[in-house]
Amino acid sequence: MNIKALFKFFIPVILVTYSGCASSDETRQGSVTADVDRIEAVRVIKLGYSEISRSITYTANMQAFREVYLASASPGRIERIHVDAGTRVTEGQLLVEMDRTQLQQAKVQLQSIETDYRRLDTLRRAGSVSQQQYDQISTQYELARSNVAFLEENTRLMAPFQGTVSGKYFENGEMFSGAPNTPAGKAAILSIVQTGRLKALVNMSERYYPHIKPGMEVLISSDIYPGQQFPGTVSTVYPTINAATRTFTVELSVPNPGELLRPGMFARATFELEQVSAFVVPSLAVLKLQGFNERYVFLEKEGRARRVVVEIGDRFDEMVEIISDDIRAGDNLIYAGQARLVEGVAVTVQQ
Repeated sequence: MNIKALFKFFIPVILVTYSGCASSDETRQGSVTADVDRIEAVRVIKLGYSEISRSITYTANMQAFREVYLASASPGRIERIHVDAGTRVTEGQLLVEMDRTQLQQAKVQLQSIETDYRRLDTLRRAGSVSQQQYDQISTQYELARSNVAFLEENTRLMAPFQGTVSGKYFENGEMFSGAPNTPAGKAAILSIVQTGRLKALVNMSERYYPHIKPGMEVLISSDIYPGQQFPGTVSTVYPTINAATRTFTVELSVPNPGELLRPGMFARATFELEQVSAFVVPSLAVLKLQGFNERYVFLEKEGRARRVVVEIGDRFDEMVEIISDDIRAGDNLIYAGQARLVEGVAVTVQQ
């Protein structure tokens, strides 16, 4: 087949292909034009702020108000532990006695240095010893006294506050090495918790930061005690926002005189916020994107439907709070006829 014949063969094919493409493009263009040009009948309401009392609930884990891991500052043999796990203790109560050998040696050394110190002090007053000699013995005397005080403190371990022994990690006669040995990864002979008052840390959304203040009352509830609530207060509002989660931390103080609540319990903290202004609309006006958790509404603007993504806040029977930076008071919210709408479609408002 020569070149002229090939040319005659391909020309019709090209024309047919082009004609098919043109027809397809015209069909799509006609479909888009039809979507944009069609007019949907809708009903609208004007958005306005409503005053609502907002109540928000977050999960919280109860923690001991104070917790210490009691240990000697230096390794040694444990002579006697006077309490067991679960024992209630009072502030200043003797809990553990360590081996006293080092303490006895330190006391003997202190007595010897104290004798030299007092003799040189007398000679210094009489001008029979140099100031340098006196300063040296004075320094040794102070170091010896400090060493005895340190060993006495770490030989007889006292309860730092009134509470309950939550863990006992050694027995009488065992050696305390100072190596980590507790579930918390700390070195301790005993652990003590204060449960007459508890605390809880709650991570809250950043949008509530302006509303949470120290001293605010909170209600604590637990599934263990159905229908029962425990009062608490906000003790600390952490000053920074977590950039990854967009949350901030609130510390709660919870009186626990009957000790019904316990450290480690799962609980819920309910915050009663002040009256706030919010957009509250019929729940039917809010649509959900199929297969996603995205919620959106349609606004009527200049005869066209405008799609706006929103967040859901509190619910009030058939009404729901919507939150978005793209909605304003006075906007026309479409609450009926919005199911067939797409962005930009023409709408006519019915009364």
